[in-house]
Amino acid sequence: MDLAFTPEEQKFREDIRAWVAANLPKEISQKVFNALHLSRHDMQRWAKILGRQGWLGHAWPKQFGGPGWNSIQKHLFEEECALAGAPRVVPFGPVMVAPVIMAFGNVEQQQRFLPGIASGEVWWSQGYSEPGAGSDLASLKTRAERQGDKYIVNGQKTWTTLGQYGEWIFCLVRTGTEGKPQTGISFLLIDMKSPGVSVRPIVLMDGSVEVNEVFFDKVEVPANNLIGEENKGWTYAKHLLSHERTNIADVNRAKRELERLKRIAKEEAVYNDLRFRDEIAKLEVDIVALEMLVLRVLAAEKSGKQSLDIAGLLKIRGSEIQQRYSELMMLAAGPYALPLIREAMEAGWQGDAVGALHCAPLASAYLNMRKTTIYGGSNEVQRNIVSQVVLG
Repeated sequence: MDLAFTPEEQKFREDIRAWVAANLPKEISQKVFNALHLSRHDMQRWAKILGRQGWLGHAWPKQFGGPGWNSIQKHLFEEECALAGAPRVVPFGPVMVAPVIMAFGNVEQQQRFLPGIASGEVWWSQGYSEPGAGSDLASLKTRAERQGDKYIVNGQKTWTTLGQYGEWIFCLVRTGTEGKPQTGISFLLIDMKSPGVSVRPIVLMDGSVEVNEVFFDKVEVPANNLIGEENKGWTYAKHLLSHERTNIADVNRAKRELERLKRIAKEEAVYNDLRFRDEIAKLEVDIVALEMLVLRVLAAEKSGKQSLDIAGLLKIRGSEIQQRYSELMMLAAGPYALPLIREAMEAGWQGDAVGALHCAPLASAYLNMRKTTIYGGSNEVQRNIVSQVVLG
């Protein structure tokens, strides 16, 4: 296994680095480097810049309008974007639903939905989790009843990330009750402007709104918005979740945040504390190990070998690392990590009384990162899956 990049791959990296430096708005990268709030405009602005270049769907094959990059090129692109301070691409459209539409949708659905995703014009949301149906997704209860050429959808989804911005939502809905719970689930695309769709924000501890509840009250959905076959949605969901769990690992962001942790530790005069430096070193070792695991998978794909089915393992390690670097940042900042005056932070003001800009909003980030070991399938469930699939 050769984990070194070829001269051609290094040249590709340099080209990507130069393009990102020339096209990423500085005001956006400054927000990312200081963990300040990104507005919808910020996120969609970067998405549209990538879309115009044909890179928002950077993992897409050429036949669907993507660049057709191999796995190494995709990794290098993601790494350079992260290290430059680019916002993480909102994954629900280009990373999650698009591959499902490509693999299981018909030609009409591909022509209808993929261009808006590729350009960054259409904001997609994910409708999977429900009250009582999170990691045990097969127990979902949102119902879609076929009536002629349409479905009538009733039910509720929860923890819908950035659902307040959603224009379309892909949902798992129950269309059958016979057999195992997984066999009665279908994959449906729903226009969130449809009558009967309502979104209710869930206000987090720091006062922000990131997740939402989405309600469906007799929502009419054209039957041609069904992806693939009725009652086969569980198969399509597993295809999507493999993309989500790999995305959650986010090793490139971890490398960027590691450098931010070191910067905060130096500015807060704790970097020379040997015990604290030990914790940074252990974190760095784990990030390098995660990166090697990712590169191992990429090397197998590049050589045409069967790569390990380790999406769950990547999710476990990546999410734990995210929690650790957010905790260490908060410990480094001490009391300066506490202020949660969102309006002040968004205005870029901290002041001597509440700490420096580089400390905001560390407590908020720490609290938010508690979710990473739960969403996308809890880590406890992922360990069971890894033990079965990888260890036999």
